[in-house]
Amino acid sequence: MSFIVSLFKPLAYLSLPYLFLRSLAGTSPVARYYIRAVAYASTLVTVASGCLVAAVGFTVVGKQHDVNHLVARVFYAAVTRLFNITVEVEGEEHLNSRPAVLMANHQSMLDIIILGRLMPKQTSIISKESIKYSPLGPFMILSGTVFINRGNNAQAVKSLDDAANLIKKNKISTWIFPEGTRHLSAKSDMLPLKKGGFHLAVSAGIPIIPIVVENYYHIYHSGTFGEGVIKVRVLPPVPTVGLTSKDAGELSVRVREQMVETLHEISTHTTRPTVTEKVQEPLSVEQKPFQFYCVDSIVCVIEIE
Repeated sequence: MSFIVSLFKPLAYLSLPYLFLRSLAGTSPVARYYIRAVAYASTLVTVASGCLVAAVGFTVVGKQHDVNHLVARVFYAAVTRLFNITVEVEGEEHLNSRPAVLMANHQSMLDIIILGRLMPKQTSIISKESIKYSPLGPFMILSGTVFINRGNNAQAVKSLDDAANLIKKNKISTWIFPEGTRHLSAKSDMLPLKKGGFHLAVSAGIPIIPIVVENYYHIYHSGTFGEGVIKVRVLPPVPTVGLTSKDAGELSVRVREQMVETLHEISTHTTRPTVTEKVQEPLSVEQKPFQFYCVDSIVCVIEIE
């Protein structure tokens, strides 16, 4: 008996920090928020690091663009169990269209859970080139990330053309957040969409698949990190065949209107903004220079000033 006790005693000591943090989270909403936020970020880093070996293997066998799918599914499986947050999807069959530019509204770091649930196979992400030289660089290179040089406008445009050619050649999709930054409030609405992703889709001649995530302010916002179900609706592909770069602005407005209408329909926990509260619509759809900037330090979006 003493031998068995000696085996389990270290485990008991190791569990003390967990039990303490769990007790603290149960007594203080603020503590719960920060504990869950740190645990969430740690889970993401741990999963990505653990899948590095798998990324090498996938690259060797020519399946590097499936790495993001693997990491996404592993992360989603971990998050649903650790944080009791699940994603309910409608219209998932539309993701079978490939290649395509997948466009989702962007609210917070919890959007990575949506990526975890929906990231299809043969899908890459777009990232700023400097990330290539960060600790995440090796994994992102192995997973087929498309890197963008933001520092030089001519290079940025060339990177966009290269990305379009890569998508057409390898028949892969790419996922972006076209709003360009996070937007989460108690009212369900979206920011105007940046046009770079639409230029990418038009240049590659591939459809756009809008992905609408309900407003989950009731689950997560500053000071609150709860549990529950997040509803997502994938809309039918929007074709770009026959369009030119001059049509990108009008296309972005049309896609945004579809996404906002859907957002209002599925966001049952929030209200629509009033006329005075609505985010200002784009005033012009004229073609302007490209600029690139990044969301969450990893996933980049393409902006037209």
